[in-house]
Amino acid sequence: MTEQMTLRGTLKGHSGWVTQIATTPQFPDMILSASRDKTIIMWKLTRDETNYGVPQRALRGHSHFVSDVVISSDGQFALSGSWDGTLRLWDLTTGTTTRRFVGHTKDVLSVAFSADNRQIVSANTPFRMRATLSGCPVCGSPPTAATPSLYPVAGTSWSR
Repeated sequence: MTEQMTLRGTLKGHSGWVTQIATTPQFPDMILSASRDKTIIMWKLTRDETNYGVPQRALRGHSHFVSDVVISSDGQFALSGSWDGTLRLWDLTTGTTTRRFVGHTKDVLSVAFSADNRQIVSANTPFRMRATLSGCPVCGSPPTAATPSLYPVAGTSWSR
């Protein structure tokens, strides 16, 4: 049996394709959307019948498509990856970049936080993953190359 899904609302704000959305159980009324317009929009869901959500702020700084975005488990930070080859750590309270990670030579396709937010991992093509393997991205641990994959890496995640 298939479950029926019902459209509740549409969020309008990006001028390019939406490439990723992120949510967190700690803040069920917040959604982040990443786009080919080089921005991330932080939304507050209102669940109003005429306006399901409103943009709270736009996070700007990437110079190419934003391909992925995730929210830290405490809901205070977001991590984004872009076709500009960088990752950005965003403070969601202020909307500012607290850290910019460089090192990929191609488009960053996927990013992830560890469950304790002390490590991050990112992937791009061809065959590369990078990670902060110790310390905390907010505190300044540099990214370290992880073991190259034998196949293109299209996604990353942490087991919980």
